[in-house]
Amino acid sequence: MTVKELTSFSEFQATINSGKAVLIDFYADWCGPCKSISPYFHQHSDTNASTEGIEFYKVDVDKLPDVAQECKIRAMPTFQLYKNGERVADMLGAKPTELTALVQNGLALA
Repeated sequence: MTVKELTSFSEFQATINSGKAVLIDFYADWCGPCKSISPYFHQHSDTNASTEGIEFYKVDVDKLPDVAQECKIRAMPTFQLYKNGERVADMLGAKPTELTALVQNGLALA
């Protein structure tokens, strides 16, 4: 599975309420740490492409400030894991090891 970019608040709502485990990367184009962790996020998406359990999305906080506000994003990158519309875990910062643990958490929810 590839990482999909969310483009509206309604698309965000539909995605987190899909019943699937959803991992979202909240980022900004000007954010250096966001750029450094992005390849790891894409790698996890590619590695888990054969599983139906977790989906990977990105939200540009500058393009979707309403989503960023709803999710209480204060710094980037922030990763949030959702299942059935509820946030079940999150992570702040560009930390590959913690991102791997968050992905594993998402796979366990599937």
